[in-house]
Amino acid sequence: MEKQLWWHKGIIYQIYPRSFQDSNGDGVGDLQGIINRLDYLKWLGIQVIWLSPIYPSPMADFGYDISNYEDIHPLFGTLSEFDQLVSEIHRRGLKLILDLVPNHTSDQHPWFLESRSSRTNPKRDWYIWEDARPDGSLPNNWLSVFGGNAWEWDEKRGQYYYHAFLKEQPDLNWRNPEVQEAMLNVMRFWLMRGVDGFRVDVMWYMIKDQQLRDNPINPDYQQHRPTSEQLLDVYSTDQPEVHELARMMRKVMDEFHERVMIGEIYLPVEKLMSYYGADLDEAHLPFNFMLLSLPWDAEQIAAAIDAYESALPEGSWPNWVLGNHDRPRLASRIGREQTGVAAMLLLTLRGTPTIYYGEEIGMRDVPIPFEEIQDPQGLNMPDKNLSRDPCRSPMQWNDKENAGFSDIEPWLRLDHAYRRNNVKVQRADPYAMLSFYKRLIAYRQKEPSLQTGNYQLVAADRQILAYMRYAEGEKAFLVVLNLSHQPCYFKSPNRLRGIIEIATSPELEGTKVTENICMAGDEGIIVKLEG
Repeated sequence: MEKQLWWHKGIIYQIYPRSFQDSNGDGVGDLQGIINRLDYLKWLGIQVIWLSPIYPSPMADFGYDISNYEDIHPLFGTLSEFDQLVSEIHRRGLKLILDLVPNHTSDQHPWFLESRSSRTNPKRDWYIWEDARPDGSLPNNWLSVFGGNAWEWDEKRGQYYYHAFLKEQPDLNWRNPEVQEAMLNVMRFWLMRGVDGFRVDVMWYMIKDQQLRDNPINPDYQQHRPTSEQLLDVYSTDQPEVHELARMMRKVMDEFHERVMIGEIYLPVEKLMSYYGADLDEAHLPFNFMLLSLPWDAEQIAAAIDAYESALPEGSWPNWVLGNHDRPRLASRIGREQTGVAAMLLLTLRGTPTIYYGEEIGMRDVPIPFEEIQDPQGLNMPDKNLSRDPCRSPMQWNDKENAGFSDIEPWLRLDHAYRRNNVKVQRADPYAMLSFYKRLIAYRQKEPSLQTGNYQLVAADRQILAYMRYAEGEKAFLVVLNLSHQPCYFKSPNRLRGIIEIATSPELEGTKVTENICMAGDEGIIVKLEG
């Protein structure tokens, strides 16, 4: 890279606003609540805050169905409070990233209300409308991510409209230049208010096959997976023209000083890389979700890291994610014993790391009784246990009623163990997960080799993953992670020696190591190498 920018060095922290902090006693998190907790994030060492959607919305999909792109939902606050949030974030030297949802709107958005009003309305082609086939059947076989077919009949227009997600979330027609300009102006609206970047929701969905051809059958479909995976999304996602749209969006970002565009893209690594752009003129960071879906296996993870590093275009910057609002929490996926090892992996790999709120205290998925499920993915496919509510439970701040999140019962139930697993308790315990995160983050942020240095795999077997981080003129580091519960032995090549600087077991810090290292199960160490 010619120049290291703030998102190369910074750590991103994702906040799900409904669940972070309630300030007005309605059981739902809000902007003022986030403002009240900024000092905690600064203390932790976070540099970048990413907010899930806070726009006006009927909340059919909890904010991903937007009815006004240029305002704040009253549930979360006002534009004035948003401006205060931006100011308070910047005053602390932090950055703010907003979710941008350009693929679809709410069916209550004025654009859609106009579009469905008649076939002669000026916005008639702002969405994807299609007649039934001659035999009266659906326009094609495309399926909704949330279950069922992806076409909804509209009596007023006498046509179907396409919705990749809920029927309340009609897809915009990005082939229409007016739609393109309207959404680019939405970006400018927020950038001019001081937003430092966007995480672009389902970027690879934004344009569809012009002929609307049927998707082929998926021969490897498994019954426990979402029903939409019965088909391969050959024609409904990842179309060649999406890269032209990404370049348009990037040009808007480049109108402003040092703003970042992150693309949500769940695709194989070779396709993911194309979203950097042939001239690095698309997403600055196409989100890398490898660690969300891989088995927790040292050899497979090592191979995936090498594949990802090898595929990166020259001059591009990597990134890593261990959790988000759509996937089970880390502690529930790999077990609590391994969460410290996972944190060390995330925060020592080459690239920008993203932490999901609550991971720093080891929050786990909370069981939500069926009658309390709110997530449409869970409600529409109840037999598949696909609700995302369990990973969206309120932040556990202290041992008081409602975990210090709210004065009343929260919108989602809390983990029953919150009184012994919360920020207040862990801040006072030097051996707690939160204390480890703080120590690890602080060390990463002061060592150039760990921030922006090179990566080199050293070893990987059934238990151990070991690699080096190094930068010219700086100290080199050896990271050794035991991804199993059993003790193991690591013999480093070239007689590497040094001091353990950070360890999942604080007692090890300051210990000298030689080329032979004996490690307990669920243990990770960062060794500053001699020489």
